[in-house]
Amino acid sequence: MPLLRHDDRLTIAFVVPLQGPTGIYGPSCLACGELAVEQLNAGTGIAGRQVELVVVDGGREPRVVAAEVGRLVDDGRVQAVAGWHTSAVRQAVTRRVGGRVVYAFGAMHEGSDPTPGVFLIGERPVNQLLPAAHWMREELGVGRWAILGNDYVFPRVTGTTARLALEDTPSEVVSETYVPLGTTDFATVIDGLAREPVDGVIMLLMGQDAVHFNRQFARSGLTATMPRLSPAVEENTLLAGGPAAGEGMYAAAAYFDGMGTAESSALARDYYARWGRWAPALNAVGESCYEVLTFLARVGEVCGSLSVAAAAALPDGHFYASPRGLMRLDGNLLDQDVYLAVADGLGFRVEQQIARVH
Repeated sequence: MPLLRHDDRLTIAFVVPLQGPTGIYGPSCLACGELAVEQLNAGTGIAGRQVELVVVDGGREPRVVAAEVGRLVDDGRVQAVAGWHTSAVRQAVTRRVGGRVVYAFGAMHEGSDPTPGVFLIGERPVNQLLPAAHWMREELGVGRWAILGNDYVFPRVTGTTARLALEDTPSEVVSETYVPLGTTDFATVIDGLAREPVDGVIMLLMGQDAVHFNRQFARSGLTATMPRLSPAVEENTLLAGGPAAGEGMYAAAAYFDGMGTAESSALARDYYARWGRWAPALNAVGESCYEVLTFLARVGEVCGSLSVAAAAALPDGHFYASPRGLMRLDGNLLDQDVYLAVADGLGFRVEQQIARVH
């Protein structure tokens, strides 16, 4: 195969966690990202250019990640940024390179980022956490919530959003607790939950922190009486925690492995055909890494290039199809179908669609 000239390639800084509490998601992110690149390059690539990824470890301190991405952009080695990582990393990256390259952020997020060229692909509280809490009140009688999250922007802003949104409803937030990323001992937190007048826990913990909490929560005996709801727990977290830790665990997301829609089934078929039965878990985090790359291809197709100026012309209300189903652009955010699922052994069983594109 002939070597590609620089102008024939579109190189993307692919920022995904390979260490730290969110490193548990890394293998799924890499497998889904590579699948997307192979499929794009089998066609027309992005805006007629073959796609290459430069993997950046997004599991490090935000300033370190931002510095590496900044050097790549400064040197002209990448023409876009994409991936799944925390909002703390996103904010650091946008401070460093915001407005210079298109940036597709795949993770669930707190609701807005006005930086030019930034597109927030993931779920947001209005179509994820809040309708899930409503469903759990109606179906399970969960009205009094304790919020437990990591101490950075996404959990804190999302926790505040939930507390304010539930004030005028039959539900309420009784308490909010935030712990550093990397917390392993939740004994004090769980003792407090056992004493509080709460019906359920909104978990805004990431990755390995959620695994530690779920294991300790299960040992406390509270799983049968205090359901947990998370916008971030996915199949890797269930596998790491084990079956007992998943009892009473609910998750809200736009994608679950095996949820059975035509679009999600097509991705699962391609994924397992490429990587085999022992592939990293196919889940919402990994799918979001596939999603951001195919979204950039959509931008290139509609706008002709991936420059920030060209992407600004992407029409508001634009629809396109993805493994999540029909997606609709709302400014620099995306409306999408969202589902609520309950842990069933080491997987999830979808209970209800809680948000719909319209």
